[in-house]
Amino acid sequence: MKTYKLNRLFNSSSGNCFDVAIDHGFFNEYSFLNGIENIHNAVTTLVEAGPDAIQLTVGQAQYLQVIPGREKPSLVLRTDVANVYGKELPRALFSRMIADPVEQAVRLDAACVVVNLFSIPGEPEVTDQCIQNILKIKPLCERYAMPLMVEPLVFRPNTEAGGYMVDGDPQKIIPLVRQGVELGADIIKADPTDDVNDYHRIIEVAGNIPVLVRGGGKASDREILERTYGLMKQGARGIVYGRNVIQHHDPAGMTKALMAIVHNGASPDEAGNLIRTK
Repeated sequence: MKTYKLNRLFNSSSGNCFDVAIDHGFFNEYSFLNGIENIHNAVTTLVEAGPDAIQLTVGQAQYLQVIPGREKPSLVLRTDVANVYGKELPRALFSRMIADPVEQAVRLDAACVVVNLFSIPGEPEVTDQCIQNILKIKPLCERYAMPLMVEPLVFRPNTEAGGYMVDGDPQKIIPLVRQGVELGADIIKADPTDDVNDYHRIIEVAGNIPVLVRGGGKASDREILERTYGLMKQGARGIVYGRNVIQHHDPAGMTKALMAIVHNGASPDEAGNLIRTK
């Protein structure tokens, strides 16, 4: 029965998915609100551009789900909140799951739920909390036939990078992705590797579980389009991008450009033509 909901996420022609993540307000970071200060306007802009899914929280899902009609993107519901993203980390870190996460997702008509699996240097307690979250939510997902997206995130040391910077080392990403699969993920949302040409190794270790690649930090249009094209060629089943879409000067155009790559195999040059110049 999970297949019914997965069919709402993955395009019937390409078999791929583009999920736009705008759940960043959950994490109490001022900089994360750039581009989504007015969440209603942000959701409306994205819906008109037509990605496969939009990732939201329990408090903001209303702005998507209140829209009438069958054509709107599917809802991916964020189920955990954490305080690990700041340039200066607080004294005690946490990752907490919302109450009754899958029941809330069912009531909101979500097509999928997403939960983090952090690997933060020197913070094994946070990884433990993430694993406990996954162990709790997995049986609920099975009971309600709700697809579970696990998001393995490998952080660089805060003293080195400062504020939620991805470590693109395959030797760190691969075992965390595999752990997410072993814990029961139906979809993996994984970091990009430093070298795009290494990404087939992430796909391989996930087995038959589809891998969507997260966007990471803000980058130039050219970099994002070329990286996405390369990742899809490596076997990724799609992308989950947030800031590189919603903080763009043309969020709708960037959405259409990325959709062209993900679903139609457009080249970076072809996709770039869909973005308005400043």
